[in-house]
Amino acid sequence: MTSTGHDHRPQAAGGDARTAELAGRLEVVRSRIEAAAAAAGRSDVPQLIVVTKFHPAADVRRLAALGVGDFGENRDQEAASKTAELADLEVRWHFIGQLQSNKAKSVAKYAASVQSIDRPQLVDALSKAVAREQDSTGRSDLDCFVQVSLEDDAGAHRGGAAPADVELLAARIESAIGLRLAGLMAVAPLGADPEAAFNKLAAISEALRVAHPAAAGISAGMSQDLEAAVKFGATHLRIGSDILGSRPAVG
Repeated sequence: MTSTGHDHRPQAAGGDARTAELAGRLEVVRSRIEAAAAAAGRSDVPQLIVVTKFHPAADVRRLAALGVGDFGENRDQEAASKTAELADLEVRWHFIGQLQSNKAKSVAKYAASVQSIDRPQLVDALSKAVAREQDSTGRSDLDCFVQVSLEDDAGAHRGGAAPADVELLAARIESAIGLRLAGLMAVAPLGADPEAAFNKLAAISEALRVAHPAAAGISAGMSQDLEAAVKFGATHLRIGSDILGSRPAVG
């Protein structure tokens, strides 16, 4: 679901200094997204996922009061704790980090999507876990994004399946109980031109949609390269530091 871009200027709820800081940062990022969409000639605005890893649950609560509805986490231990503490909020949680198959049961309890599916064993584990959760709680199907590596050098990549393996994973997700094939996720390679990387991702997505028309999602773009991602069709943006600032010191 994409935002309409209307009437979303954040209002600082509660009046504390941190809320005011987050409101200002959020407005800057939303303005960048809208400007990038306009520059690309797009009528839609990509969905913003605020990545809250290493930041406290209180910041999620502040951002939810400012109108943010989607949050991303990279580690199950932190995500499980945070989502439990914030169970009263009507927000969606997206798991975006590398995921071990033995964490599937935990992730199935809170995640609306998993954006880092890179191997068949993880598909099978998630399907089993989500089906069990659906039997006990009636949760909805899990949106699944195949993470694809955009690296030319397979020895230095930042995670993800090889482009040649995308179709195999997509077909496995589409046939799995409790899972919905949503599209692709990728991270631009370190030091590479993000436009070239996201152009490559767009081509992989186009090929995927030939066999799987509903798999139109493209999760790409972070604080430093969101404009390039929007230019090449990103439907979901994963923004952390430009909204939340640098991660808190670990005491």
